[in-house]
Amino acid sequence: MREALIRRLPRQLCADSSAVLAEVLEEGVNMALWQRSLSRPVERFAALLAHGERLAVSLVVELEHPEAEPDLSRLLVEHAGAEGYAEFVADLTWLVSAYACLIDAHRVGLRLRSLETAMCPRFHVDRVPLRLVTTYCGIGSQWLHEGAMARARLGDASAEPSEAQQIGTGAVALFKGEKWLGNEGAGIVHRSPRPAPGEPRLLLTLDWLA
Repeated sequence: MREALIRRLPRQLCADSSAVLAEVLEEGVNMALWQRSLSRPVERFAALLAHGERLAVSLVVELEHPEAEPDLSRLLVEHAGAEGYAEFVADLTWLVSAYACLIDAHRVGLRLRSLETAMCPRFHVDRVPLRLVTTYCGIGSQWLHEGAMARARLGDASAEPSEAQQIGTGAVALFKGEKWLGNEGAGIVHRSPRPAPGEPRLLLTLDWLA
């Protein structure tokens, strides 16, 4: 009985290849993490955005079909002359395309924000089907293995563990939420970290709209 219960616990998969992202579709997997490093041009442009004026981009990307290449040519055009701009937009385009293709999406919600404070400082689960999260600059998001904190006490600061798993800068995570069919009560538990003074984050999230 105990072995059967352990097998049913949500699993998290991590790898150095982007192929791991597709494994989030498997039953019982609530997070897939691609542990990648950013190229220097992308890294430098991301730092420029993070340390510049506050950035809050929110848009809906419409796709004729899930395998179509998204048009992000108008994104951040005010920075088009900066080093790494083309490489950064190309990386965003690839992520949106890969995400849409993976889940057969025709509409993707894109949010790109610079953050100087923790957006969601308490451990929680997302009420969404599947969210892509990556931190281009600054400290990455944190997550917990199943059982590290009682789900009934999510949001309670006094119940939070002293240690958490840390996602590296540039790594790409797919967080399966509570609205994924069959994943009810098993959304990945995670939170936004508190950036150190003078070290803002640049956070990208993608959401499945239709």
